[in-house]
Amino acid sequence: MAATNGVFELNCAYQNYAWGKVGSSSEVAKLLKSGNASVSIEEQTPYAELWMGTHPSAPSTIPMADGQSLADWVQGNPDGLGKPVRERFGGALPFLFKVLSVQKSLSIQAHPSKAHAEELHKRDPTNYRDPNHKPEMAIALTNFTGLCGFRPIQEIVAFVDNISQLQTVIGADKTAGLMSAGSSDNPDVVREAIAEAFGALMRQNKDIVKTQLSALVAWVKELEAVGKDTSHYVGDILLKLDREFPGDVGGFSVFFLNVIHLKKGEAIFLEANLPHAYLSGDCMECMACSDNVVRAGLTPKFIDTETLLQMLNYTGKPAEDNKYQPSVFKENGVTIRRFTPPIADFSVTEILVDAAQTSFNLQTMDSASIIICIAGSGTLNGGIKVHRGSVLFIAANESVTCTTEGANEMLLYRAHAGV
Repeated sequence: MAATNGVFELNCAYQNYAWGKVGSSSEVAKLLKSGNASVSIEEQTPYAELWMGTHPSAPSTIPMADGQSLADWVQGNPDGLGKPVRERFGGALPFLFKVLSVQKSLSIQAHPSKAHAEELHKRDPTNYRDPNHKPEMAIALTNFTGLCGFRPIQEIVAFVDNISQLQTVIGADKTAGLMSAGSSDNPDVVREAIAEAFGALMRQNKDIVKTQLSALVAWVKELEAVGKDTSHYVGDILLKLDREFPGDVGGFSVFFLNVIHLKKGEAIFLEANLPHAYLSGDCMECMACSDNVVRAGLTPKFIDTETLLQMLNYTGKPAEDNKYQPSVFKENGVTIRRFTPPIADFSVTEILVDAAQTSFNLQTMDSASIIICIAGSGTLNGGIKVHRGSVLFIAANESVTCTTEGANEMLLYRAHAGV
């Protein structure tokens, strides 16, 4: 592949986390194979994440520069970041771009604010490896399911009222508090009741949780076996979590947290302190360049329940309110959808090119960007071949023209700083 000085191909690392989709069922694996024919996909191996960026845990490299890391290139070419990015982030690429393929549920988690991340890193650098915050956005590539944010209190109360096992693990006092707050119009009272009840659940004795969850799961399985509706128990998600993490307190979390179903192209933005868990599907993900996670269930990894409970945002709202709406522009056969969360670290642009469009210009930006081709093919700047799975770095202020090939739509995702 040819390259201009500020536009070049990247080879990207991938992660074989146990929760990933296996073999060629994984979008990560399929993109890897499409992007590099020499890659061999092992059909029994999970392919969970493709990392595009400079994070030291899995840095991207530049094949046209003998495998030089992108981080080293940025250090040697700071102007390539763009002046606003260089001044704001001290000469570092501020975002990490990913593709995720989720088969098994990820942990119940939240990400700390910048100040909290610095505090956690200072206190426990082994488990909180860097001092940066980690706001993130997920954009569905396939049907995608997750947990995101607390439900409205009326929904939580309805579950508690209907499920005796949930009352037992929360306790009589916290159950009464929830019931009382369910009719309150005072947001502080509502948040406190949710916090108290969720805290009681997460702190409950593990044996009690396991016993009560087993009884609930057995009942839901009985209902399912005779063809009865189990939606008022969130039966499909409850049974999935029980198969993957039997007896885990996270199973009860479905009655507190919204279940989010994203169709292709829909997104959620996970700001600091928002509880969430990815459950299944494939997505684009962009985040601040960090790996800080505070976990409290559905995981064999380090759990820090008290930290999570103290930091969470307990404001309840409907599931649909957690979806992030992009700005949409269409011109000359190209549809642009811009996801611009209220942070400086990153934004994401989706670029969909009509099949009949023969060429288009990428917006010139004063931020460095990383772009991945999900579908279609073409040539950038007259010499850089692009096809499904191609990942490229574009330095700030570079002009890029793409000539398309074939008779199919072209779909690109582009991550860049939000400054």
